[in-house]
Amino acid sequence: MDINFYKYQGTGNDFIMIDGRTFSFGPDPIPYIQQLCHRKFGIGADGLILIQSHADYDFEMCYYNADGSQSMCGNGARCAVAFSKFLGIIDQNTTFLAIDGVHTATISGNSVALRMGDVKEVQSIDQDFFANTGSPHHMRFVDKVNEFDVVGTGRAIRRDKQRYPEGTNVNFISILSPDTIQVRTYERGVEDETLSCGTGVTACALLYGEQKQMNKINIQTPGGNLQVSFEKGINGNFEKIVLTGPADQVFSGTINVDIPSDAINEYN
Repeated sequence: MDINFYKYQGTGNDFIMIDGRTFSFGPDPIPYIQQLCHRKFGIGADGLILIQSHADYDFEMCYYNADGSQSMCGNGARCAVAFSKFLGIIDQNTTFLAIDGVHTATISGNSVALRMGDVKEVQSIDQDFFANTGSPHHMRFVDKVNEFDVVGTGRAIRRDKQRYPEGTNVNFISILSPDTIQVRTYERGVEDETLSCGTGVTACALLYGEQKQMNKINIQTPGGNLQVSFEKGINGNFEKIVLTGPADQVFSGTINVDIPSDAINEYN
């Protein structure tokens, strides 16, 4: 069948966006996700997002990594908000459901401010750190992140089965100025460095902000600039976390995918 798709990017993190209110890929979507996200034999993307109807919220974001696994994706969520506005589902403000729970967001032009879930703590792991911001993130400070072996070192940490039986994303951080850090990320599910990672920069901003007693951090990634703000609750949790940055439609098209008719879930 022919599928209409749109391509969005948020600071270089790119996603295939599909209006999933009228169909699904059936009970086993993984082969189709992998095919469409393949950069040689498909459209090519870090992940795929289906926008689905929900009785209690404006929409539900169903996010898949390029390998078909599911997780929360901050940049993907910001793109989902922009796509939902394009579809006419929302206007400037929205409340929607993702795999890690309910989120709110506002959009102005191409800038999306996304409310992330609360984070209990940033843990110390030897000389490194860990936080779960909807997805797991290992973090390490390095002197010159531009010159660092992100893929080699990141892959080794990601595959450390003793420490991370289900794997983890891995972030490397350099300090550029008192309120600005630079982050590069090796992403689980993509199995490579991506140009940006929303949940990753959020984790890094919480780590750096707590260390420096700051609640608004600017982040530079290879794909562009983001900002994270937050508050510390009386219980020590990170609360009111907001990830802000651009989300842009790159192109749209139609692709034929061999989906058996009995696997298509027709909603209308």
